[in-house]
Amino acid sequence: MLDDRSYMRSDSGRRGWSMTTILLAVNVVCFLVQIILERSSNFPLYPYFALSTEGLRHGYIWQLLTFQFMHGGFLHLLFNSIAIFFFGRAIEETLGKVAFVRIYLLSGVLGGLVQIIGALMAPRYFGSAVVGASAGGFGLIAAYATLFPDRTLTLLLFFIIPINLRAKHLLLLSAAFAVFGILMPSGNVAHAAHLGGMLMGIAYVKWFVLSDRPPLRWRPFGRSPSVRELVNANSAKRPSWRRAKPAQQEDLPPAEFISQAVDPILDKISAHGIHSLTDHERQILDAARKKMARK
Repeated sequence: MLDDRSYMRSDSGRRGWSMTTILLAVNVVCFLVQIILERSSNFPLYPYFALSTEGLRHGYIWQLLTFQFMHGGFLHLLFNSIAIFFFGRAIEETLGKVAFVRIYLLSGVLGGLVQIIGALMAPRYFGSAVVGASAGGFGLIAAYATLFPDRTLTLLLFFIIPINLRAKHLLLLSAAFAVFGILMPSGNVAHAAHLGGMLMGIAYVKWFVLSDRPPLRWRPFGRSPSVRELVNANSAKRPSWRRAKPAQQEDLPPAEFISQAVDPILDKISAHGIHSLTDHERQILDAARKKMARK
């Protein structure tokens, strides 16, 4: 295993801000702009940018995106930021920046659509305008639990009592709360949006990451999503011919082999995700694993 080697650790420091950090910064800036506009102008912020059935009837399709960058208060922003920070970093490190942004935004969009469907069916309970990154945050939680279902997470109940539970159990608990909130609506929590976000997070990982034949002709991502287990990454479908390994790579000491052959591949994974690897690059990672196992 290469867990203890420096190149297997997050290199966000040398690469500048991660996309997770950028997204958090964008949410904070948008929240500040929202506060300023609410307090210093009469601009109809909510009618134009919060998600509502009335807005969509007027053709404000952009509300499916803009509502994700508005919040109902500081605590609302804080809790969503915590989910994005902890689960978003893992998703970005595993699947890359592009996949991370897709999961987040698509989860928000589907969550918004599910909330709108609820508003059309029961406007009394779901008809108010919706704001917040909760659907995207729950999408990241669902994607994480689908990728790493048995990883143990430590949560602070009431910010005091530590509780250990597996990622899949956190997802089941979150889904149960969402369903209960939909069946027994109360307050201003958009439970339908949360559930829609979770469904998108699960669907994205199942269809586009773990599937041998992703829809829309997307390239398979491979079956080993963990960044710390990337040396086990092999193509789901091995080629029928066997390529002779370059002699110069076989003769290199493990440290030089890792530096010259593996580090560039890991940099590529960090930037674009494991799905961007070619069969040849996957074979190099497999060779690295075997070389380190013999060490």
